[in-house]
Amino acid sequence: MEFLLPYNFFLLFPLIPLLVYYIMTSKGKYQKSRDQNSPNFPPSPPKLPIIGNLHQLACKPPHLALHKLSQKYGPVMLLKLGSVPTLVITSAEAAEQVLKTYDLDFCTRPPLAGPERLSYHYLDIAFVPYGEYWREMRKICFLEFFCTKKVQSFKVVREEEVGVMIGSVSVTSSSTDATPVDILKISRCLLSKILFKTCFGKISQSRPELFNDDHDRRLVRILHGAVDAINCFSASDLFPSVGWVIDRITGFHGRTEKCFHDLDGFFQQIIDIRSNSKKPEHEQEDFLDSLLKLEKEEASTIPLTIDHIKAVFTVVFLAGVDTSAITLSWAMSELIKNPEAMKKVQEEIRSNLGSKGKVQESDLDQFHYLKMVVKETLRLHPAGPLLLPRESIRPSKVDGYDVLAKTRVLVNAWAIGRDPAYWQNPYEFIPERFKDSSIDFLGGRNFEFLPFGGGRRGCPGVNMGIIMTELILANLLYSFDWKMPNGLKKEDLNMDESSGISIYKKFPLELVPIKYN
Repeated sequence: MEFLLPYNFFLLFPLIPLLVYYIMTSKGKYQKSRDQNSPNFPPSPPKLPIIGNLHQLACKPPHLALHKLSQKYGPVMLLKLGSVPTLVITSAEAAEQVLKTYDLDFCTRPPLAGPERLSYHYLDIAFVPYGEYWREMRKICFLEFFCTKKVQSFKVVREEEVGVMIGSVSVTSSSTDATPVDILKISRCLLSKILFKTCFGKISQSRPELFNDDHDRRLVRILHGAVDAINCFSASDLFPSVGWVIDRITGFHGRTEKCFHDLDGFFQQIIDIRSNSKKPEHEQEDFLDSLLKLEKEEASTIPLTIDHIKAVFTVVFLAGVDTSAITLSWAMSELIKNPEAMKKVQEEIRSNLGSKGKVQESDLDQFHYLKMVVKETLRLHPAGPLLLPRESIRPSKVDGYDVLAKTRVLVNAWAIGRDPAYWQNPYEFIPERFKDSSIDFLGGRNFEFLPFGGGRRGCPGVNMGIIMTELILANLLYSFDWKMPNGLKKEDLNMDESSGISIYKKFPLELVPIKYN
């Protein structure tokens, strides 16, 4: 996950007089410590008054700008983003120190305005500060949703919804003039359906009016708006003492409030329906059932409320839909750009399945090259290039440099995944590099490959996300051949990245499906 400057950043300049007093009347923590103890701070690029290094991130995606700066100032670099000291990590060795060796020093989250509101003031598991509450909520979510047993229990849901999507695309592909398919769009819609049925399964059976195309579009629209609301550091994230004024002038506060109320209303409607309906005993328990039971029985050491439940669902949907959809979009893009890899992965799937008709989850372990394709996609295009930001809890050291408490920490997983020190031909799409390789993203143990982070704050939903990604991608490749629309060639495919909370393709990937017989 990534945070970057808001598009209306330069609206801050008329408010510089408000900030001058704040900056001029207080020295930064790092400057004070330097005067008193002469510590060894990481190297820093030159800063401007008031805004610090913000101007160096304003013209390109931050993971690219930070990578360029690190090539000059080193893999451990200290920036000032507004008034906030920010440590940027761009090597596997330094990442290991932050995520493993000194994990306990760097395992909390900084306070951020958008995530705070959307998580009901940090009642979730992603943005909540480190402590007993986080440990208990993570345990609950793992046992009730993310553990292998729970993930496997909903494989029928995933397979059914993927089959429906393939059938819908098949109708398009059978026409004489096949319509291009927006890969990101159909992936988002499919993933939102899967998560909806996994979290609120019985509602989709008892209230079908809540599970139709209009509902799907509404849910995707709400989620997309929420992603936009945490798309950037707000002014109050950059200037904690005075930024709230700017957030109201620029409209950030209003947009965030709207997204919060849209999500809150959506989840409250679902919870009200469940609370007022009788549960048939034979039906499988879904995630909402589990959380409502804990809330009713007060079985947790934390007294769960409805707001806790809604906060958990918010982060599950935001992370679960976007991360996998973006990975699928980039995987299909890379395969179109690399037809030999496309041919190889399709032959693997089709030769193993023959005329079976569809890929099931039990088939996935046969597809070794498919798994290499997914890994290589995640190496080149991690959905969150800077991971979720961390904050130092106490003074610590990284690579021998002093890091003060309350320093924000960004790990540039995108740059580490393309570092020639760890990867041969790092900018090329070569799935074969993972053949007979022990490098994996599971567990966050290989610090040159961190698409899901690492340490105790690594992503808890990796298992579910990878299964959904592999199942959808395998079915798309098994059922269809794909070509560029309007006679375009692979060389015409634009691979530019957009700036946002995740690395989307700047231009949507639209491909023409051709039904495979």
